[in-house]
Amino acid sequence: MEVLPGQTIGTAERNEEQMSAIVAAHGPFEDDLGRRMLERMAHRGPDGVGFRRAGEGWVGSRYLSITDPETGAQPLAGTRQAIWLVGDGKIYNDRRLRDQLGSDRFRTQSDLEVALHLYEDRGWRAFEQLWGTFALVITAADGRFTVARDVLGIAPLYWARRRDTVLFASELTAFDPDWRADVEPFPPGHVWTPEEGLIAGPTFPGASPVLLNSRAPHEEPPPWVFAALRDTIIRSVQQGLDAQVPVGVLLSGGVDSSIVVAVAAHLAGRQGRTLPTFAVGLEGSPDLLAAQLVAQHCGTEHHELTYTAADAIELVPRIIAELESFDPTLVHSAVPHFLVSGLSARHVKVVLAGEGADELFAGYAHYGRHTSGPELHEELIETLEGMHIGGLQRVDRMAGAHGIEPRLPFLDLDVVELALALPPEWKLIGPDRPAKWMLRRAFDGWLPDEVLWRRKEQFGEGTGMNDVLREHYEATVTEEDLHANADVLDPPLRTREELAYYRMFTEALPGLNVGRTIGRFVEA
Repeated sequence: MEVLPGQTIGTAERNEEQMSAIVAAHGPFEDDLGRRMLERMAHRGPDGVGFRRAGEGWVGSRYLSITDPETGAQPLAGTRQAIWLVGDGKIYNDRRLRDQLGSDRFRTQSDLEVALHLYEDRGWRAFEQLWGTFALVITAADGRFTVARDVLGIAPLYWARRRDTVLFASELTAFDPDWRADVEPFPPGHVWTPEEGLIAGPTFPGASPVLLNSRAPHEEPPPWVFAALRDTIIRSVQQGLDAQVPVGVLLSGGVDSSIVVAVAAHLAGRQGRTLPTFAVGLEGSPDLLAAQLVAQHCGTEHHELTYTAADAIELVPRIIAELESFDPTLVHSAVPHFLVSGLSARHVKVVLAGEGADELFAGYAHYGRHTSGPELHEELIETLEGMHIGGLQRVDRMAGAHGIEPRLPFLDLDVVELALALPPEWKLIGPDRPAKWMLRRAFDGWLPDEVLWRRKEQFGEGTGMNDVLREHYEATVTEEDLHANADVLDPPLRTREELAYYRMFTEALPGLNVGRTIGRFVEA
């Protein structure tokens, strides 16, 4: 059964607005610069554009309206004060906050309006009450100006400070070339005001494991632990399906996205609907074969795209420009992610993805070097804190390039807090406990064993990208060339392939301070 425009998979009771491109400035600022910046990010918000100047602030948005283009357009206006908001992302606890604030104050069905009215009442401390994925900017006629970003940095945001002007945007590409040297990521979990500067928000969730510390590392977790993990992830997937437009799942064939598919297909089936799933890969690639098995097992409306090595190689310069990174690990996975996002955009406007499970449950092979629970937990936290310039950037940019909204059930704060509260010793990889064994056990019986217990492969590895791209682009650079140019960055460029990508990146986005803006996977 094909999912048609207007059909719903989920439990939405109202309209909502999701991915947007935002631009904001405090201090001297020309409207023409704001318009140029918004236009460079039109792909993120193809449904409309709006901007407003108030006090010392300017805010603008290119927005993607899920179903509420008439009342959900940005900037959103306050009801009691001359105040405006632009934002990217979603507030998950907005219904409860609406009830507390009183429905009479609301003009739209946008979840982001909750942040505006809460700010009217509480100022910048309002953001401590928000649960979701967001980058928000508020400006008011009385001179107030406030910026906030969610604690995981799922919603992208960059800023640049120069003399009396502070400039904000969702993507690096938005900034004029003469501003780029000053650009850096806005820190997740922080608020900024002109008066207070940067203000740290709530502490990162799960900084210290708190559950079952009396248990010995070798003991089996009690059954309720697996039930709690399963129920929390199911609730998160249900929340991700909450939309009044078609929703699908990016199915890589790995265990993480397969679990999301199994849960989402079950929930959709209870409503008499068929879940769309999307997969890409080289002919005969392991990911394609695994995705087909999962789609058949779960009864989804499966769509797949087979591409050639030549197709992937030709896409790389565009991918690097859209990705806003040159790290080979990200580029390898971004190529199939770009293609699967394009495939899904033909059918849906919202997609769920499996990002985050590896970072919560120690899914990568290099975590296997740890024999100490505290050391593993420390690295997991460090990896999660850096995801906003790593895996999350890939998910955001590749979806944004096609004007669709990505949602990440494993990075729901309830899932994050529960996963990080568990004794890290249970996540150690050993002969009897493969990577992510707790997550796999929690969903025992939901998927075929050959998928549920499949060895972890990077997205680029399972789709066949790693070898294809590495071999081609390493051949474009000599060892002498690498030796002569490696020290242009610190840490130095490591491979001929990385140098080739770096040159494409600097051609697409000249002038950036790479050390301040670009995340790179460097072996410890």
